[in-house]
Parts: sequence; structure tokens; C-alpha cells
Amino acid sequence: MPDDQLCTHLDQVDLDAQPSSQGCEDCLRIGATWVHLRMCLSCGHVGCCDDSPNRHATAHYRASGHPLVQSYEPGEDWVWCYVDDVAFVLDGLPDHSYA
Repeated sequence: MPDDQLCTHLDQVDLDAQPSSQGCEDCLRIGATWVHLRMCLSCGHVGCCDDSPNRHATAHYRASGHPLVQSYEPGEDWVWCYVDDVAFVLDGLPDHSYA
């Protein structure tokens, strides 16, 4: 079975969602740094990964309940579902990674 069939939240992907920022919007607001970026597939919020000091992508998931993020890194196209604890590639997503 393909990994995307293990995620039960694909109905929450908004293909029209646009990135909220070119960097972690919360880190930019407070003057912090990040390691890698993730974009929420429900609303476009760009947050930093769990290797970053502030873990804003996960904080956004906890606050909003939006379960899916896509890597916002150049050359990466994977998706992570927080609820189902699974990573996978989802064909047909726009490439929003920053240059």
C-alpha cells in the first residue's frame, strides 16, 4: 500500500494555499533563526522544523489542528502528517519551495 494511503487527512489539503512568508513567519517576527522550513497544506503558514529552536511548524499544527505540512526546502517534495505520523510524496502539489 502506498504511504499516502496511510494518511487519512488528504481532504484537508488546499491546493490554492499560498506560502505565508519566504521564511518562518514566526521566527521573522521575533528575530529568531531556523534550520529548515515547512508549509502548512491547509492554510500556507510557513514555520520552522523540529530541529529549529522554536519548532513553529509543530506549534502551528497544535494551535490550528492542521495536520499536513510539506517541506518548503528546494528539491524536497515530501509531506508529513502529524496525526498519522507518516511521511509521503503527494503527486500534484504545487512547488512552493523558496529559491
